[in-house]
Amino acid sequence: MDKIERYRGSLLGLATGDALGTTLEFKSPGSFTPIDDLIGGGPFDLEPGQWTDDTSMALCLAESLIECQDFDPVDQLSRYLQWLETGHLSSTGRCFDIGHTVSQALSRFQKTSEAYCGSADPRRAGNGSIMRLTPLVLFYANRPEEAIARAADSSRTTHGARTCIDACRYMAALLVGALNGVSKAELLAPSYSPIPGYWQQSPLISAEIAEIAAGSFKERQPPQIQGTGYVVKSLEAALWAFYNSASFKEGCLLAVNLGDDADTTGAVYGQIAGAFYGETGIPREWRSRLSLQALMIKFAEDLFHLSEKK
Repeated sequence: MDKIERYRGSLLGLATGDALGTTLEFKSPGSFTPIDDLIGGGPFDLEPGQWTDDTSMALCLAESLIECQDFDPVDQLSRYLQWLETGHLSSTGRCFDIGHTVSQALSRFQKTSEAYCGSADPRRAGNGSIMRLTPLVLFYANRPEEAIARAADSSRTTHGARTCIDACRYMAALLVGALNGVSKAELLAPSYSPIPGYWQQSPLISAEIAEIAAGSFKERQPPQIQGTGYVVKSLEAALWAFYNSASFKEGCLLAVNLGDDADTTGAVYGQIAGAFYGETGIPREWRSRLSLQALMIKFAEDLFHLSEKK
């Protein structure tokens, strides 16, 4: 598979998981009939193929990296703020779904223009920085060490809790591996890194993220696996779905049918699975209905060419 197809797959996979999961967003496990298709609806009454804040923030991050051709946290926050205030890069033209931690960070940015506005409070360890991560990794994929380091900085703009930072670091390592065509067995082996010995030199400080990296998602099943907004549960649920499936579609349905924060569980799963299975591994009937699909493809290709240049 050409690497550029994995790039397109990762960004389209994020949006697909987001759009699929919004139908079940905020619904408790066991309170709904599982879905098997892209049907829209949900708490924001979206059309099939429309997506939520996960994809909007990812597109803002992609746009910043492409236009700045560098990592500029202030520019990233400015674009997130533009999304909040004007609906920039929204699937509906307005901001209709935003997490409290992101909202708090953007309010701080409005007042201070600081580069890193994310709360370090462990109680603010939501999944809002892993849900949008892949553009950052697409940009730095040919420099794995920098990809992992910048993933941490990407989290700090809105989510400064150590658990969020380490979740982004570990997920960045997985995304680099998936983009480079690493097998699923190797990718999901204990403490995978594209850089040999990396976690020994720069360990995961969060014990909960280290437990996921060690393979907790292989040993658990629902209700221990939960698709909640807590970054630990969100990442573990996405990897559980990836581990227990053999196709993008099968895994994405496993992820979103956990309910709760289903759009973000789908988005986190979709980034990794999209990079692994590639663009054509995502069902055509789902891809073709995505809002702003052409722009996503352009952004993915732009990030690929910038990564190759660097």
